[in-house]
Amino acid sequence: MQKRILGIDPGLAKLGFGAICCEPAAGGNIAGTVSALDFGVIQTPAGEEIGRRLCTIYEDLHTVIKQLQPDLIAIEKFFFYRMANTILVAQARGVVMLVIAQCEVPLVEYTPAQVKQALTGYGNADKLEVQEAVARELNLETLPKPDDAADGLALALTAWFQR
Repeated sequence: MQKRILGIDPGLAKLGFGAICCEPAAGGNIAGTVSALDFGVIQTPAGEEIGRRLCTIYEDLHTVIKQLQPDLIAIEKFFFYRMANTILVAQARGVVMLVIAQCEVPLVEYTPAQVKQALTGYGNADKLEVQEAVARELNLETLPKPDDAADGLALALTAWFQR
């Protein structure tokens, strides 16, 4: 049975997303086919008021979920030590969680190390190694860009591998 998984890398300036379509092999083992449906970013202008930026994320993410109709959403767990703009990203992540709850789509969360481990076999892999693994798994001719969108695809693939 075909499954659509949407990966979301929360951010205020750029929220990355990537959707994949998965078809398990007969017998339901881990093998099967997986392909990219869509990927990109929701961007908000730096000069815009924070409330307006959060509204943009809210509205655009609702549109993405409505268009892609995911069966599952994978989101990156938030780590306070990682980012200088922690509060702003946490606010954007809160909006993302609200939208997911409103859309009533099941949710899973993964740490960056879990994503790296799932895709490269190494929890401290660098960004390029993860992007190369995403491109390889999805048979993409080039690395997915921007980085935030590649991270969204990586989260979706992690959810597929961890099922």
